[in-house]
Amino acid sequence: MLLDRRALEAREAQTLAPYAALSGASLGRLYPEAESSTRTAFQKDRDRVLHTTAFRRLEYKTQVFLNAQGDHYRTRLTHTLEVAQVARSAALSLGLNETLAEVLSLAHDLGHPPFGHAGEAILNRLLDAHGGFDHNRQTLRIVTELEDRYPEFPGLNLTRETLAGLAKHSRPAGGQHSLEAQLVNVADGLAYSAHDLDDGLRSGLIVPYDLRGVALWEQLSARLKLRPDHLSDKDRRCLQRELLGLLIGDLTAHSHEQLSAAGVATPQDVAAQPGPLIAFSTELQASLNGLNHFLFERLYRHPRVLRQVAQAEHCLESLYHALLKAPGMLPRGFQARLEQDGPERTVCDYVAGMTDRYALDEYRHLQGVGGESGF
Repeated sequence: MLLDRRALEAREAQTLAPYAALSGASLGRLYPEAESSTRTAFQKDRDRVLHTTAFRRLEYKTQVFLNAQGDHYRTRLTHTLEVAQVARSAALSLGLNETLAEVLSLAHDLGHPPFGHAGEAILNRLLDAHGGFDHNRQTLRIVTELEDRYPEFPGLNLTRETLAGLAKHSRPAGGQHSLEAQLVNVADGLAYSAHDLDDGLRSGLIVPYDLRGVALWEQLSARLKLRPDHLSDKDRRCLQRELLGLLIGDLTAHSHEQLSAAGVATPQDVAAQPGPLIAFSTELQASLNGLNHFLFERLYRHPRVLRQVAQAEHCLESLYHALLKAPGMLPRGFQARLEQDGPERTVCDYVAGMTDRYALDEYRHLQGVGGESGF
């Protein structure tokens, strides 16, 4: 049996919850174009994101540990895939549109610069007088302008629903974001907490004794009968699995309760709500906040991680100022944007798109150039 787009849209209408976003009811794209005969509008969005240069670069962008520090630590790409897994699982349980949740997950970190959050903070400081830098805004800039793949329009020409979901730090004109966008936002933080703990334990920067008093650790270590003085690789994997199961289970159960209590029956009802409906229970959120506080103090501010931040700062500052001084070193596509976007934003776009290793390679190259030309 061959299902065309109309059949797929009809299946969504028949099987999804009444408050889910339906691809057949999409508000369309910024630039009108014919939809696929075999894919829904959200499937088309997903496929366009997957084929971007920006998506491929996520493989070599930092999550917590630099890509070169080990093959088994999360990268921005594996983080993105884990967010997609969490979001799709929860969307399926809640009757939401899995495909919209998937495309939002896959696209949500396209705007991250090299060196993780440290890189973002550095670029924001460098661009302070020119609008600053925020990876969410950069994601929208990538999908609406910088990805140059189609002769008919700039960017990817994604649906308005996908674009609205990616603008997660600004409320849409209709009120609240779609449930799918709310879900991806929570799944992002959930995945961060779970896999950063896992990577911290794998690296040895965190040991079980450090976690004493952290509610989620106490709960899960008692359930799994983990030793406080030693955590084997198998124990760590069991801990990761149980933590994800606990978080996803609470998220879906509490969100279902919220949806039922609010009595929402359409996406318009969702938009009119005073606040998000996709959330953890109060108790679980408090426990998760405790874990996040622990990670901030003991992992993100660990001397080894802070040395990495210092390296990133020196590298990105040097690149930014060198390219600003000599924009002729920019690739021709970026040179063509100098007049339209200004030198500061254009250089920022170029540097933000770099992978960790490419930024370090360019920094080393410019150091050599600098000895000859005075950068």
